[in-house]
Amino acid sequence: MGERGFRLGVMDPLVPTVAAPEMLTRLDYVGAAAARVDSFWVPDHLNSLMPRALWTRQHSAASRLAPRIDAVFEPWTMLGRISARNRLAGLRLGIGVTDPSRRHPAVTAQAAATLNLLTRGRMILGIGAGEREANEPYGIDFSTPVARFEEALATIRALWESKGALVNRDSPYFPLRDAVFDLPAYQGTWPDVWVAAHGPRMLRAAGRYGDGWFPAFTQRPVDYARRLDAVRAAASDAGRDPLAVTPALWMPVITGRTADDVDEAMASPLVKSFALNASDDFYRRHGAEHPLGAGFTGALDNLPFTLDERAALAAVERVPDAVMRDVFLCGTPDEIVDRAAEWRDHGVRYLVVANQSPSQRRLGKAIGSSIVFQRLLGRLRRL
Repeated sequence: MGERGFRLGVMDPLVPTVAAPEMLTRLDYVGAAAARVDSFWVPDHLNSLMPRALWTRQHSAASRLAPRIDAVFEPWTMLGRISARNRLAGLRLGIGVTDPSRRHPAVTAQAAATLNLLTRGRMILGIGAGEREANEPYGIDFSTPVARFEEALATIRALWESKGALVNRDSPYFPLRDAVFDLPAYQGTWPDVWVAAHGPRMLRAAGRYGDGWFPAFTQRPVDYARRLDAVRAAASDAGRDPLAVTPALWMPVITGRTADDVDEAMASPLVKSFALNASDDFYRRHGAEHPLGAGFTGALDNLPFTLDERAALAAVERVPDAVMRDVFLCGTPDEIVDRAAEWRDHGVRYLVVANQSPSQRRLGKAIGSSIVFQRLLGRLRRL
């Protein structure tokens, strides 16, 4: 941890490879441990947030190693496996983030409490309202995600704090009737709960209930500072210490040895497609309209697997460079360190990074960027 209390985590994509299913996850974990970062994270998705139509050798080198972009490992299973390897390194393990629609909060409470015991108190439960892509296609109601999230979080807390007593709780989504939760806390401590919040209602929930605030990439440093003020105000209004809420941030990284390498990666269609997960409001801050239409909410409503190649390519062609530069933590290592320092100066104290550089078109450059990313971790850790 740096002098100013800055911590670093690494997120793995949980994508199986042709050589060995968990090879990439194993390599990412070993790299994170070698860089001595604070935590290792996995996402919770049923499929990718990038179009499968662009996951071809023509558009992305990584498709040679992992030919199915929508083949995603189940996160809790993988966290259990990772925890068995984690005794020596002792990294914190996190899920970033789960949602309350696909799993009953009692099951999430059980999974997180189990991992907290296995990791000796090093589990972080990242949770948010979720996205349409992992719910509606599977017949799961997604009409009131924020209200469902609030009730899920209250349910998890009620079960954890029950000390094994029968729990009865009225709820429009998750009523409890003589429910029992008897798993113990690790040395009296439950997992930290980090809330992925962006809108006003979710920001208030993060301040009232969260141990951490864990938004994603769709904001600028100045926006982050303003929203952090809202989270801390909500914490204070709830009688909590506003400085006890960890200000975290998840950012995808595109890096390379030179500026030309970075520019080439950023121009790759699959890399550009990730920017479709930013909202129309984000695009309008850059004087543009979202390629998928005015009012499009980005990751919340994105169904990338429904786009064919022609539609996906047409959309990424309309992504402005200015949007790309703000969606990603991008640049050479020197540039990324400077940008991360700007985020730190606007309040971020815990940065979780995901290496998106291998999604670029050329295999040699993809491999080279991964080596650069590994070196970058050491520099970011020292911020």
